[in-house]
Amino acid sequence: MSFVMFATWILVGVLGGVLAGLVMKHGGHGLKTDIVLGLAGSIGLSWVVRGLVYSGTGMFVSVVVAFLGAAIAIVVQRKMWPTQHVGQDTGTIWKWGFGAALVAAMLWMNLGPSQQPAATAAVIEDKTYTVTPATLRVNAGIVSGEVVDLKVTERVEKGSDRVVSQAKLTGILRLKNTSTTQTVRLVGGKIRYVDAKGQPIKLEDARTEPTFKFASTSYSNDRLDPGQDTTEAMDIEFPADALKAARLSEIRLDLAYTTSPYREETVRFPVSIGGR
Repeated sequence: MSFVMFATWILVGVLGGVLAGLVMKHGGHGLKTDIVLGLAGSIGLSWVVRGLVYSGTGMFVSVVVAFLGAAIAIVVQRKMWPTQHVGQDTGTIWKWGFGAALVAAMLWMNLGPSQQPAATAAVIEDKTYTVTPATLRVNAGIVSGEVVDLKVTERVEKGSDRVVSQAKLTGILRLKNTSTTQTVRLVGGKIRYVDAKGQPIKLEDARTEPTFKFASTSYSNDRLDPGQDTTEAMDIEFPADALKAARLSEIRLDLAYTTSPYREETVRFPVSIGGR
């Protein structure tokens, strides 16, 4: 049983008690007694009907039952314990006004705007697409290596699959300078997505080109002396059109780097220790 339903029983009982003095002027014990009788009949009959006869929560049925309970209690009092007092008309106007206010309160409680449940936050999850093969060999002149752990990931709303964050291509790029005489300075790279007809698959408007730059960090180095290698994490834009079945045929990596001659010279420094 909801609070609104119980409050409706009370309001109907009070309304029945107020209207009793206007409709049945003979035999009453006064407004207070009529209201008490109305409350007792309304709540009592509603409780019995709800528990033993009808357990539904329909508000219209509840109002009708509550009003019948209030009316029965007042009629029984008028028939079995009446008084010879005849009600006065001095309070008629305010009684009708009070009754109208009670009716308005019941209508507002039952038909007014109800509090909406708080909206639950949408669950966002990663949707991952595998890339086959997941490891690609790199051969670019004196620089060689591989791209591993390739995959495409986009963030979507769980249930509706609404795209929240556009797809990105991620992976690990490992490069090595295979020369014995040249130093390599890595400049940057660009990824191109190509379809089966050899045509580039373009990104959507307002998305940045799939490029990346090399920088010297604790995990990677843009300068590679002979035999040295480096590792670079890739996290670049991926076109949504390339996610369609059989649309993407090839991924091309344009790698830019500069070279310079590498030489090692030995320099001798004559020294002495302790002035000897």
